[in-house]
Amino acid sequence: MPEFVDTSPPGECIFCRLIAGEIPASRLYEDAETLAFLDLAQLNPGHALVVVKRHAETLLELTPDEAAAAMRTAHRIAAAQQRAFGAPGLTLLQCNGKEGGQTVGHFHIHVVPRHADDGVGLLWPRKDPPRAVLEATAAQLRAALED
Repeated sequence: MPEFVDTSPPGECIFCRLIAGEIPASRLYEDAETLAFLDLAQLNPGHALVVVKRHAETLLELTPDEAAAAMRTAHRIAAAQQRAFGAPGLTLLQCNGKEGGQTVGHFHIHVVPRHADDGVGLLWPRKDPPRAVLEATAAQLRAALED
């Protein structure tokens, strides 16, 4: 994805300003908890961002209700993209933290309509750990879920 880094001063969030109407956006949908608008860096026509209105930097800072609201809005936008552009595919992308590829410190989901040979790639190296490693990892996660 194209590199964009929010250069807003500390304490000022570009998406919070956009939500407040202080900067322009091509708004698509809004409800009590979320806003969807077109990404300035369109990967394909209709590439949208879904944000929660309350400032929360990452998925883990959302309430379960906010996370559900964001996914409901992403679902709604994806259906509209398919109707409008006939895209046979869809990519949802949600990054958290610098190491996760997040470039704007406000939770958002990319909703990208996809077509064959559109030049958009999502590749990462497979690590293929052995079954014993997978089972040990699963045990760690199950224990964390119990906390």
